[in-house]
Amino acid sequence: MKLAVYKTSGEETGRTVELRDDVFAISPNDHAIYLDVKQSMANKRQGTHKSKERNEISGSSKKIKKQKGTGGARAGNIKSPLFRGGGRVFGPVPRDYSFKLNKKVKILARKSALTYKAQGSQIVVVEDFNFDQPKTKTMVEIKQNLKSANKKVLFVLNEPNKNIYLSSRNLQGVKVIMVSDLNTYDILNASSIAFLESSIEALNNNFGQ
Repeated sequence: MKLAVYKTSGEETGRTVELRDDVFAISPNDHAIYLDVKQSMANKRQGTHKSKERNEISGSSKKIKKQKGTGGARAGNIKSPLFRGGGRVFGPVPRDYSFKLNKKVKILARKSALTYKAQGSQIVVVEDFNFDQPKTKTMVEIKQNLKSANKKVLFVLNEPNKNIYLSSRNLQGVKVIMVSDLNTYDILNASSIAFLESSIEALNNNFGQ
C-alpha cells in the first residue's frame, strides 16, 4: 500500500511511502484488540479503593439484644453489615489490576488496529517538521491544513521532539506519541493518525515480521 506524503501546508510533496501489507493490511483480530485495550486500561487503574469490614469499624462488640424472645431477627453487635454504619460485606480492597499479555498478541492487536485505520482512510503521512520554539498556533494551522480541525489527531514521531510536544500539549483532540510507544488504545481512540515520514520506516521495522 502506498500513501502520498503531505507538507504541513496540506499540499502533496510528490513523494510516496510504502506501507507494508503485513502491518497495514492483515486480517484483523478483534479479540486481540479487546485483550490489548483491556490490559492498557487495567494497567492505568490505581487499585487503591478500600471499604471497611466489620472488624475494622469502631464500636462496641457487645451483643445489642438477647438472642430470643424479641420477636425480631437475631442480631450480633452494632458493627454488623445489616445496620447503618456497619461494615461492608465483600467490599473493595486494594489490588493490582494489571495482567500479563503475550508480546505476539500485542503486536497482532496493533496491526489489526492499524489495518482498520488504513481501511477507513484515516492515515496520513506528513513530511518531517520541527519548530524553533513551541508554537501552539502553528500546530493548530497544521491540524487544519490536514483537514482534521474537528477530529482527534494522533501525531506519531520517530524520535522525541520537545517543541512539537509542547506545541500540542494544550490542544484538545491532539496527542503526540513516539512510534515505539504506539498502542492499540491510542490508535483506535484517534479519528486520524498523522505519521511523520521518518516514523513509517521505524514502524515497519518494529511491527513487520
